[in-house]
Amino acid sequence: MRSVALFLIGGVLGATAILLYLTETRQLAHAKPARGAVAETIVSGRPFPPAQTGVSVPHDSERLLMPVEGISPERLKSTFDESRGGGFRTHHAIDILAPRGTPVRAAVPGTIKKLFTSRAGGITIYEFDRAEDRCYYYAHLDRYAPSVVEGMQVAQGDVIGYVGTTGNAPAKTPHLHFAITILPPTKEWWKGEPIDPFPLLTGAGN
Repeated sequence: MRSVALFLIGGVLGATAILLYLTETRQLAHAKPARGAVAETIVSGRPFPPAQTGVSVPHDSERLLMPVEGISPERLKSTFDESRGGGFRTHHAIDILAPRGTPVRAAVPGTIKKLFTSRAGGITIYEFDRAEDRCYYYAHLDRYAPSVVEGMQVAQGDVIGYVGTTGNAPAKTPHLHFAITILPPTKEWWKGEPIDPFPLLTGAGN
């Protein structure tokens, strides 16, 4: 008799546990955001727009903005394959000549990932596009724009710095050293695969 009573009690407790589990699961399901909804990410007080589903968005590089104010595509020269450092390395960038202090603008919307000063590049900026597929490198800057900090989100066209000759740039030839790399899965910008900015800025080959 005692065994029967214990069996019945165990059955009741088991059924109660199952009922509670089903109720909690139903509540969690109702609390989840609708499929495709993405919470906004706030960086330095500026939100990324929510992701859109079912919309084909071209890569940022397909609508690349000239990163130096007032420079037309016709003034650019392809220097991607030129040798540097006495022939010991390849340029893998484009030099955009402009007067010292000319505003440098974000070529794509994205995030300022790294502010860095190096012996070669001088005052530099590493910007990732929104998808973090590519890194955009701005070097030999005279200075940063006052509001620029690491981690901030920038819109395409935002002023992020000014043309200069810091680093190993010739003192009498102010210019922006502008490079683009395809980021590896680890997102280490120093390991990216370089691609030529010239056709993206000029439409050459389109």
